[in-house]
Amino acid sequence: MLDFFGKDASELKKKTLWLLDMDGTIYQEEKIFEGTLDFLDAILANGGKYVFITNNSSKSVTDYLEKVHRMGIKADEENFFTSAQATILYLKECYPDAKVYCEGTRSLVRELEQSGIHVTEKVEPVDIVLMGFDMELTSQKLRNTCEILTTQNVVYLATNPDWVYPVSFGFVPDCGSICGMIKNATGKYPQYIGKPEPTMVNIVRKKMNKSAEETVVVGDRLYTDIAAGLNAGVTAIDVLSGESTVEDILKDAVKPTYTFRDVREIYKIIR
Repeated sequence: MLDFFGKDASELKKKTLWLLDMDGTIYQEEKIFEGTLDFLDAILANGGKYVFITNNSSKSVTDYLEKVHRMGIKADEENFFTSAQATILYLKECYPDAKVYCEGTRSLVRELEQSGIHVTEKVEPVDIVLMGFDMELTSQKLRNTCEILTTQNVVYLATNPDWVYPVSFGFVPDCGSICGMIKNATGKYPQYIGKPEPTMVNIVRKKMNKSAEETVVVGDRLYTDIAAGLNAGVTAIDVLSGESTVEDILKDAVKPTYTFRDVREIYKIIR
């Protein structure tokens, strides 16, 4: 019952709320990792629950449901909480009547609109610029964002700070990298909503009526997934199937509670 570094991880058997990152943790693009289905079944068999908390705002919950169902994962809308959902809650609470320019996917724009957010994709007077992980990014979108940030006094928000997104051949730039590009052009840097802020973890934990002691976060990024778990005061597990490496863990100030090669190894402990 030891983790990668030889630490006793037997307490994981007692965890009843598992907050799971997705990309690089349970799958990579369209390929589900070996052991994922066994791991999820073991959580349910132990009387626990799992919720996918992802910083990826490019897909709506409906999109994610279609994807995980193709992979054979049991899930409904209650099994998801995304940075887009967290952003919507933040906008409604702090800027309920704001007009938002969104540089993001059509899926993100649609999700904002369906939640009652006043969204525009045009260069016009707005209150907020919102940056998401835009897999449909164009030069015109970048120009529009830079023009608004340069010529208007607006609030600048971003769904997540992830630098890269894992794909089959390695990585591509994620929202944090796009924001870095915007900063080089405008000097403006956004306020981030998703992980590593503890907001997503705390919202789900309270919704599920679970204590911090019952909760564990599993992810592959130290500066988002693991930091969010630690910031929320819960157990944080890093898996080496995505972005982080052993070298990263040894040198980084953010230290996970436990480390495993992949979720299959966690399954072996909690089964």
